[in-house]
Amino acid sequence: MDSTVSAEITLLVNGTRHRIEVDTRSSLLDMLRERLGLTGSKKGCDHGQCGACTILLDGRRALGCLALAVAHDGAEITTVEGLASPDGNGDRLTALQDAFIERDAFQCGYCTPGQLCSATGMLDEYARGRPSAVTEDLASGPPPEPSDEEIRERMSGNLCRCGAYVNIVKAIKDAASRVPQGARA
Repeated sequence: MDSTVSAEITLLVNGTRHRIEVDTRSSLLDMLRERLGLTGSKKGCDHGQCGACTILLDGRRALGCLALAVAHDGAEITTVEGLASPDGNGDRLTALQDAFIERDAFQCGYCTPGQLCSATGMLDEYARGRPSAVTEDLASGPPPEPSDEEIRERMSGNLCRCGAYVNIVKAIKDAASRVPQGARA
């Protein structure tokens, strides 16, 4: 006896509207990978502990493996495939993606999509003045660029098994210095 229950949802994924029928138990990560063929977001631990599945959900960082697809009907999702901007000749990388390449902020690359989505969301949060656990002066808002400590704290949910953290922090710091305050990375 098949007890699968499905529901039809609409999502805006990387700028494209999708109307899709999903199993009500399906995570956003599984739906993105298996139904839409967007395999950039990785399934690392499938328990929300590694950050490899990080996506932007309505502009905020989210773990795709912990979010039920059916609970996000009407949502806007950006995956690593949607970070770059079409330029007529392929894609134009963001300042953050360029910095990751320039700083060699990856080794095996498995965590990189989640790191990029998380860093994009983190830089947006920082630019909006949202404090973290290490933000020193809550009244005056963040300094123009995040410190290494601020970046490490905000990115602490994204693990890198290769240990490329030093270059990840440098890349995020480089990108933060290239993008005007308040603009997305």
